[in-house]
Amino acid sequence: MADWSSKNPYMSTITENYILNGEGSRKETRHIAFDLGDSGLTYKVGDALGIMAQNPPHIVDELIEVQGWDADEMVITHNGEKRLWDALKCDFEVHMANKKFVASLADKVVSGQLRIKSTVMRRVRNGQEIDEELPQGEAKDDPVSTVEKINSSKEEVEDYLWTRDYIDIMREFDVKYSAQEFMEIADRLKPRLYSISSSLDAHPGLVELTVGIVRFEYNNRPRGGLCTLYLADEIGNKEIGVFMSPTKSFVLPEDKSIDIMMVGPGTGIAPFRAFMEQRVYDGATGRNWLFFGDQSEKTEYYYKEAIEDWVKNGDLYKFTTAWSRDQAEKIYVQDRLRENGPEVWEWFDSGAYFYICGDKSRMAKDVHTALIDIVEEHGKMSRDDAVHYVEKKMMREEKRYLRDVY
Repeated sequence: MADWSSKNPYMSTITENYILNGEGSRKETRHIAFDLGDSGLTYKVGDALGIMAQNPPHIVDELIEVQGWDADEMVITHNGEKRLWDALKCDFEVHMANKKFVASLADKVVSGQLRIKSTVMRRVRNGQEIDEELPQGEAKDDPVSTVEKINSSKEEVEDYLWTRDYIDIMREFDVKYSAQEFMEIADRLKPRLYSISSSLDAHPGLVELTVGIVRFEYNNRPRGGLCTLYLADEIGNKEIGVFMSPTKSFVLPEDKSIDIMMVGPGTGIAPFRAFMEQRVYDGATGRNWLFFGDQSEKTEYYYKEAIEDWVKNGDLYKFTTAWSRDQAEKIYVQDRLRENGPEVWEWFDSGAYFYICGDKSRMAKDVHTALIDIVEEHGKMSRDDAVHYVEKKMMREEKRYLRDVY
């Protein structure tokens, strides 16, 4: 079997690519299946699939236009000599700017010679976009001062980059780089990893994903996630490089009689679809409890038919939903956990495994707090003992609290 990797990906084709959302949804979530062909690639549930995506063509074209480059110029890249357009499309992260580029502005702008095209600078403060007018006689006529302010701290740079890409910055400061110079600054294009949402036993020869497509507009230009846009808009019948990224920890218990609890709102359901397929295929006798939610049952009930079959057949012992927008008060998975606190504690106390997949910064943090609250209240422990039970006993010692968060 070939040693497929990010440096030597298997060129697969997509056999299924359809939207899971119901009509009227504000989201675009897709089910995408890849043919493993004669690759010899295998995987277990819990693993991730690496994808070699490419930049959106319109971003490449805009970048070349704003810099006045020749798309057919031959350039030297880490992948050898290439046409400039091809290098920007396949080898570099050009859909978002990096800190190294912002730092390089100091050598490009010269006081009194270049002018910022707008006296208004957009910032992000506490998650909110605000416009800041630059004081009269200050940085609006002096790009050097502006660049110094932006580069004055890590926080200022991150603030500045939050809503800007290379094209925005190049237009704002009217700076020019040679193509080769730009490639010394830009980051190399990295593969994207996605939690696999299928069992190989249930879908021989295929690997399947559940992907949330990221789209937005800023400065009157369409933007989005590099890989998600590639999968949604461009790939079609073309080949795409893939490889497996195995997990060592996010795995099912070897003992198939052990109960498992799964929390996966939104696209976090991906590995748990795979878990359920595997548990059914294996004839596992342990109970399965799935917590799932999103904005609305009408538009975001992914894999509804399969889930209802699992419930009907007794494969899914309990299915608990949290639809945040289907009532006046927003309800999330952590709220449902607390509502079911006594039973959640019973499962913990009897050795059940607990899995969570999804947003690391908010959802996973809120769920973690909810677990400690449940253990404290229903396990009748002190706060310190509850924290110890969840973070040391379950997570580290017994390894039955497992997370796939991002």
